[in-house]
Amino acid sequence: MKLKRFLLRYYPPGIMLEYEKAGELKTKSIDLLDLSPNTDSEKLAAAIQETEPLITASRTAQLRQLICRLQDKLSQQDNDRFYLFKTLQAHILPLTNVAFNKSGTRFITGSYDRTCKIWDTISGEELHTLEGHRNVVYAVAFNNPYGYSVAPCLLCTHPTLLTCYCWSGSSGNPCSHCHFVDFVLLPGQNRPPRLRRQSAGNYCLPSFWPFFGFRDKVATGSFDKTCKLWCVETGQCYHTYRGHTAEIVSEIVALSFNTEGNQLVTGSFDHTAALWDVASGRRVHMLIGHMAEISSVQFNWDCRLIATGSIDRTCKVWDMRNMKCLATLGGHQAEVLDVCFNYTGQLIGTASADGTARVYQAATSRCVATLEGHDGEISKICFNPKGSHILTASADKTARLWDVASGSCLQMLGGHTDEIFSCAFNYESDIIITGSKDNTCKIWRTQHGGDDAEQYYL
Repeated sequence: MKLKRFLLRYYPPGIMLEYEKAGELKTKSIDLLDLSPNTDSEKLAAAIQETEPLITASRTAQLRQLICRLQDKLSQQDNDRFYLFKTLQAHILPLTNVAFNKSGTRFITGSYDRTCKIWDTISGEELHTLEGHRNVVYAVAFNNPYGYSVAPCLLCTHPTLLTCYCWSGSSGNPCSHCHFVDFVLLPGQNRPPRLRRQSAGNYCLPSFWPFFGFRDKVATGSFDKTCKLWCVETGQCYHTYRGHTAEIVSEIVALSFNTEGNQLVTGSFDHTAALWDVASGRRVHMLIGHMAEISSVQFNWDCRLIATGSIDRTCKVWDMRNMKCLATLGGHQAEVLDVCFNYTGQLIGTASADGTARVYQAATSRCVATLEGHDGEISKICFNPKGSHILTASADKTARLWDVASGSCLQMLGGHTDEIFSCAFNYESDIIITGSKDNTCKIWRTQHGGDDAEQYYL
């Protein structure tokens, strides 16, 4: 085996090793989830070198340089205020969800009007209208975190019916899909890895996927109590996962794959979450313990934990090694409507109909912050990529930006005239999208938001 080069990943912190084995290019990742600006870079580099045979002594200085670069990124202050950049009259009926592509140069909106639209973030220009659904589009998602900014990205939309449509993020044409790794290259590497065409309209990178065998598939959860696995290219249904006794409410973005791509978790109105073997369609395990409907479900980064939010006012944390409930996170006075991990998987955020959000340590289950200030239920919560800030969307017609460490509200994003259903950060955390029942979406940015959208690919 011979190390060819390093690739850097900012969020979550990590270093990829591209190496050659028997004439084939392969990659492996070194996740640095505990890295902080105060970490001793020299000791960490020595520890990595000791356990990783690909990194020889001649590479030690370069490895330490990469660690320092990651620390510099983590040290950057992100206390700039957001201002309203544009308001888009996006749809003729209320919006249900919004999502960025990886670089933040484009975003997609879903709506009750049964369409999705792709927008240019900076110009506000509508690029494509995606039509074909026969019912409300509830969930939309680009294929982050694997979208290259220099190429089209897959995005998926999920209605309440048993259909799932896929479009190219650049052309708007259905059923063309691309998967691209999304890492920062080292100084001196002035171009991304070579793209290899596999078939017409389909490019891929060799050996860069955390779940290689399933990169051409997408899962959907339905009101018919099943989850289905589909082929993106052909629309063929590979498997139907049966076992829930009520609707599967976890949508595309919450039907969570593990990093190997061989397991899938679903949440249902039957009060349970289910773990499935993707290849066989077999139900591996049931996560039983909630006393009411599941509202949200998610793997953490390394897929050792699953978080489930429920109408029973709690969030449960499950250990994937023994399928046991590690903790029940309480404190909310009404339904838990959304849950999320930060990018390292070390923190859990919960959003509730009681108008508050909470932040818990995944390891200790201790509540480290209670986010109070909204005057209505909070339907959406998400961390920024660095994990320093949280964004919430509420029925009080506002979104709020919070400091994770102190729990204080840093900024209120107002201006919508009806409930805000969804919100999202871009990768650099300098642009925010909010989508509302008032049929509009708003683009918020910092003073330099979007100016450096491509920097982390160079």
